[in-house]
Amino acid sequence: MNNRHTSCIICKSKSLKQLEEYKSSYLCKCLSCSFVFANKIPTTLELELHYQGYTRDDYLSPITIKRYHELLDQFENYRKTNKLLDVGCGIGYFLEEAKKRGWEVYGTEYTEEAIEICSNKGISMQKGVLAPSNYDLESFDIITSFEVIEHINNPREELDNFHKLLRKGGITYVTTPNFNSILRYRLKSAYNVICYPEHLSYYTPKTLKKVFTQTGFKAKKTTTTGFSFTRLKTSKGISNQPIISKQSDDEKIRNLAESSKLVGALKVTINQLLTFFGLGDNLKSWFIKE
Repeated sequence: MNNRHTSCIICKSKSLKQLEEYKSSYLCKCLSCSFVFANKIPTTLELELHYQGYTRDDYLSPITIKRYHELLDQFENYRKTNKLLDVGCGIGYFLEEAKKRGWEVYGTEYTEEAIEICSNKGISMQKGVLAPSNYDLESFDIITSFEVIEHINNPREELDNFHKLLRKGGITYVTTPNFNSILRYRLKSAYNVICYPEHLSYYTPKTLKKVFTQTGFKAKKTTTTGFSFTRLKTSKGISNQPIISKQSDDEKIRNLAESSKLVGALKVTINQLLTFFGLGDNLKSWFIKE
């Protein structure tokens, strides 16, 4: 059995170039569409060993809750069936907030622990991969996926399923690390976002748009925002602070930007520039099913 991809997982081209500077992560680049992905296919055992001990009680910042509601405000224009699906929903933080606003919420996750936690919150859960047969087709107004698509190596199959489940005119909202971020250019192979077998696919605005349009979506909006000082320090080995925590450098900066109009305005300006040049850490995209 071949344990490596021999063609691009989004455009199927066989013109692949191994990125030797990322040797331990098995990264290659498609010379046809520029997509970067791990051409080694992890075994089930590799994945199980890697994800053992994954915590299910990450710090939930009040600022994150505020951002959830800003996002939900934008979703109101698309509320028709009143159904919202979050693929890879963790322990349901986002869906909890959506449920408070009257959405009929659904989620998917892999572990029994996450399924139980979410079910106890009143979230309708499916275990394992997203399976359209478990739902009514074209029944969802909204499909979200926060920091999940980089973990999979079958994006076209996954997005085909999104397309089957989303109603015509519905929106899918996806976030993922931006491979073209300033941090990746600066840190190169030390950038700890690049980590096999956890992250298997590495998107840019161009390649994320390509895979979505291939599967029947129309691009609506994309931003590339943020610069993580926490990620910079942990990648360089000068800090062991959790990426998401109340005490992290990033959270302190977020709080400062919320409390100071001047810092908040500066943050907005920086994010606009990062989006213009496509260099922010975080890739956030909206796609519509026509």
